[in-house]
Amino acid sequence: MDFAYLLRPKTFNEIVGQEHLTGTNSPLRILCEQNALGHSFFYGPAGCGKTSLSRVIADVMDRPFYELNATSLKIEELRKIFNQYKNALQKPLIFIDEVHRLSKNQQEVLLPIMEKNEALIIGASTENPFYSLTSAIRSRSMLFEIKAITNEALEKLLAKVIEKYELSLDEDAKEYLIASSGGDARAMLKLLEFSANISTEITVQILKSLRPNALQAGSSEAGVHYDLASALIKSIRGSDADAAIYYLARLIDGGESADFIARRLVILASEDVGNANPQALTLTTSCLTSVSKIGYPEARIILAQAVIYLCASPKSNSAYMAINQALNSVKNGNIMNIPKNIQQNNSNYLYPHDFGGYVEQQYLEYPQHFVELKDIGYEKKMKEWLEIITKRENNG
Repeated sequence: MDFAYLLRPKTFNEIVGQEHLTGTNSPLRILCEQNALGHSFFYGPAGCGKTSLSRVIADVMDRPFYELNATSLKIEELRKIFNQYKNALQKPLIFIDEVHRLSKNQQEVLLPIMEKNEALIIGASTENPFYSLTSAIRSRSMLFEIKAITNEALEKLLAKVIEKYELSLDEDAKEYLIASSGGDARAMLKLLEFSANISTEITVQILKSLRPNALQAGSSEAGVHYDLASALIKSIRGSDADAAIYYLARLIDGGESADFIARRLVILASEDVGNANPQALTLTTSCLTSVSKIGYPEARIILAQAVIYLCASPKSNSAYMAINQALNSVKNGNIMNIPKNIQQNNSNYLYPHDFGGYVEQQYLEYPQHFVELKDIGYEKKMKEWLEIITKRENNG
């Protein structure tokens, strides 16, 4: 028996874990019940109920329901449906999965239909489709996030299935079934279904024989990919080594390339550690070279060393801030003439080494201040040295 199909919700109240959209006072539900919902796009992880929600919406709004997939969608198929309801009073609900894969031609066919409300278009994707949709379609639709289902919500759903189909699970089996499903209700029900076909007394051993490892979004989907990378960088920036190592493990386990991770670490070494610990750039550059030649599984150790080193390094973003300010200045029209004394082959140039390493002379047409060194790590010594030599010159 197909638990996922048999337990598919038929009302808003039966939908699990999306109370922000299905609750009595939620805007989405109110619009549906008033038959006023416009074209909408849902995005969220797999198995969180995007298709089920769309079916419920079709029932509540009393609309014929058509389920399509952007990867196999034919324009003629769309036109055939639209023509069928051209003169009908009740227009259909067209549900398009993987909507971020819609081609420009497919979107152009949808646009006039959406504009004239000849059908209610609902799209779904595991990725935020905002950037893959044309501005014309975005302006005619709403975007809703479907959240991963919480363990508490999965637990309630599991209890319902156990009671309905008289299954037996001990607490360890329940805990593994929920925890290993990664917020994916469909995945949980499928594992339960396969296990029930083996025995109605379901054990952890049976579950693990079918699913040895917990499901996770990994990093193959664009949204999760960048969220994990962002979490890694922000954890390093915040000097939380445990969090950083965890997100590194998620990226590696999700199939992320060692080169990609190492490149991000090199950037962080300059952007966030900078001259507070100049050695960080050297180490991460070595990390990038090493992982490109060695690869997994050993590359994981090199990446972990670099991540921990960066977490434990003093942090300064003065180089990042300085170049951004200077670039903004140039882009805003601050184009100064180069003083003659530092132009090519000019006899008025003062060679600093002839003056003990520093001599005061004009380097900018007029004074500008972009660099603000901090009293952190090695950068404090750099700041002190600059202050010493400039004061020494000014004091004669």
